[in-house]
Amino acid sequence: MKLISSKFIHNIAPQLDLLNTIGGGVAQPQIRVDQRPKGVILRVAMPTVAADRFRVVLNNQKLTVFGEYRHEPDDQLSAPLFVQTLDLPNNLDLTRIDAVHEGQELRVRIPFSNTNDQQREIDIRHQ
Repeated sequence: MKLISSKFIHNIAPQLDLLNTIGGGVAQPQIRVDQRPKGVILRVAMPTVAADRFRVVLNNQKLTVFGEYRHEPDDQLSAPLFVQTLDLPNNLDLTRIDAVHEGQELRVRIPFSNTNDQQREIDIRHQ
């Protein structure tokens, strides 16, 4: 006999995360950065946050990922469950960032800049 349904756990877990956060604790997502030949992938896993509650914001060279909690889907007010800000290096192409949520994980993909766009010394011709 099952005393607590998985639906109940799924519905109550974000509220417990929120209460913990308000009480001074933090909801801690699992965050991993993988470097690939063409760029980096930021992986954020937080099973209690629904896919439509993740937000990714780029401001200059800073990438902020956060999850929000709303008591009802149409509530105007939200509370952050977690916030993670990363300073991005100059060798990433910030114009080509994309994000996808698959399963229980948010993936933010950031390709490396074209090596032709990197700083280089210019030869000076003499006439």
